[in-house]
Amino acid sequence: MTHPTGALDYDVAVIGGGSAGYAAARTAADAGRRVAVLEGGAEVGGLCILRGCMPTKALLYAAEVLHLCRQAGAWGLRVEDAGFHFGRVMARKDALVQEFADYRRQQLADGRFEFLRAQARFTDPHTLLLSDGRTLRASHFVIATGSVVAPAPLAALHATGFLTSDDALSLKRLPRSLVVLGGGAVAVELAQLFQRFDVKVTLVQRSAQVLKEFDPDAAEVVEKVFRREGMTVFTGTQLTGARRLGELKEVTFLHDGQSVSVTAEEILFALGRMPNTAALNLVAAGVATDGPRIVTDEQMRTTAPHIFAAGDCTGRHEIVHLAVQQGEIAAHNLTQPQSPRQFDSRLLTCVIFTDPQVAQVGLTEKAAAASGIPCLTARYPFSDHGKSLLMEAKDGFVKLLAQPATGEILGGACVGPLGGELIHEIVAAMHRRMTVRELAALPHYHPTLAEIWTYPAEALAAQVASPAEGKPA
Repeated sequence: MTHPTGALDYDVAVIGGGSAGYAAARTAADAGRRVAVLEGGAEVGGLCILRGCMPTKALLYAAEVLHLCRQAGAWGLRVEDAGFHFGRVMARKDALVQEFADYRRQQLADGRFEFLRAQARFTDPHTLLLSDGRTLRASHFVIATGSVVAPAPLAALHATGFLTSDDALSLKRLPRSLVVLGGGAVAVELAQLFQRFDVKVTLVQRSAQVLKEFDPDAAEVVEKVFRREGMTVFTGTQLTGARRLGELKEVTFLHDGQSVSVTAEEILFALGRMPNTAALNLVAAGVATDGPRIVTDEQMRTTAPHIFAAGDCTGRHEIVHLAVQQGEIAAHNLTQPQSPRQFDSRLLTCVIFTDPQVAQVGLTEKAAAASGIPCLTARYPFSDHGKSLLMEAKDGFVKLLAQPATGEILGGACVGPLGGELIHEIVAAMHRRMTVRELAALPHYHPTLAEIWTYPAEALAAQVASPAEGKPA
């Protein structure tokens, strides 16, 4: 709707056309609201489609197939001179991303809401100034502007030059050697990807372990596999400098009290992302921030009651299915305030697509200890499991955490083959608040990877009070 003054008027304006923004727009439109979606980026689709989930997983799967070919002798097979054509690998990734992005553009432009290609900034709590000079007014807003690569901590890194994760996904040729700075999801996935494409990789992590949000036993498996595949891994470091050395680049850091220098053809800066909120002028809207992160409550409402936020810009969890969930919750609450919904972090799930994959849901041992939450824990290794032995996939384990008195499953972790798939059995069990006794009694086909969950479930069930007798079973 356009007023005579030229201002646009909508029930809901969604800033950002990625996964969270589209979910919010779709939900609000389905509730009968007049919706505008604003996307100011050069491309449409959001981080997951363009530079996150889809391109990285396409490349990681290609690297895994190559690795399996090179390990074929373990099954008595002969695959001679297994190699790759990097340009074709990247072309396949680009074609897949284009297909996903085209579909998202079709969804945004299918007539359910108005799709505006412009950047936006608040001039007051109900008004946006667009980069094309127009203004837009709305009763409610959902901010879903995603994230950007965090700035490098050392000025010397900028002077030396480095690749970001975005750059890494658009390379035309592979560097011969690479220093990866970081140990989170992006860093470890890309480090193994390049290692398997014959790049000499050194990974440098600040924390005492890679994947610091996971329990140490999970990180230990990943680090062991990385080193076995030829990667050099440093943890517990502090960056001190970077410089050019002819055709190479050097990174210096402290490790175990000593100064260490590593040289490589290229540096990959993978120390994380930050909310993309700097250009929004949130002060004018009355929206509070914690640094760049938009502060929201569990209903995804900001400090301005009519403005909601969802996805990476809230700085909670950079995980696409959660961004979608947050977008849906935000739109539901602004369209149906009489029956509000809340974001439930009990089933928080995370998957790292290394090989072996690392996945967890719910409570971790580290979090339980930090919060003083009592729990029972049991694990079972893939090295003693029939199906994984057939697959030569012997690294890792599954782990369950249970409430001591009732046996309710509080969390699960899987480090091993298809961990990202297997963790969903525990997501489903926790969604229904199942106990370890119920999980242990659930029939599992043999031989499958999934049946491995029954072993820690049985071990924990033996420690939990019987529901009939109130005594240990």
